[in-house]
Amino acid sequence: MPLPVLLRRCALVLLVLVGGALAAVGGVSLGLPGVIAVGLAAGVAACLGAGVARDAAPRDPRQAALDAAWRSAVVTVAVLLVLSGCVVVAGGTLTLLLAAIGGLALLVRWAVRRVRADRRATPAVVLPLATDGGWVQELSVPALGREWVRTSAALAQTREPVARQQLVRRRQEALDELERRDPEGFARWLAGGATVDSDPAEYVSGDPAAGYDAA
Repeated sequence: MPLPVLLRRCALVLLVLVGGALAAVGGVSLGLPGVIAVGLAAGVAACLGAGVARDAAPRDPRQAALDAAWRSAVVTVAVLLVLSGCVVVAGGTLTLLLAAIGGLALLVRWAVRRVRADRRATPAVVLPLATDGGWVQELSVPALGREWVRTSAALAQTREPVARQQLVRRRQEALDELERRDPEGFARWLAGGATVDSDPAEYVSGDPAAGYDAA
């Protein structure tokens, strides 16, 4: 095992042990009223986490809400008990300083990960966007279906307003062309529970080699 990995694991184990000891001290020092307050805070955090996860999850929002709820509750309990233990062991001033440093570190880490994610997503939205909508006439039905699925993934990865507008327009043009070629098949796709990752070409008929089907 590489030395850096071993050191990180040892540091993680030590951190868990210290955190567990502080949490135990904090739980004892709080008493029954304090433990009840921690439980209530965990319940509030679970509800908030579940609500945010349910609204943000594109698939299986119920499972995402459940996962977010128990994770939020566990993190809340752990943080509050550790902070309480720190107050007992080190005093309020030092605990406040450590909490501020920890919060700042988490904020910096989140910002760095956000920037990296945006950079990785940028190439995915560099698309040959036409201005007149005529590009759809050159694609077969399967190609139009793949364009819908591909732009769904690109739209989920970008937050730049102009790029999002272009992607939305491109997706709408593809759907309009699919509906024009086979209105009944397009209606079956909608009735079958059309989603951003389902291929409408599975329902729309057309000759894959023709490229453009006359109305």
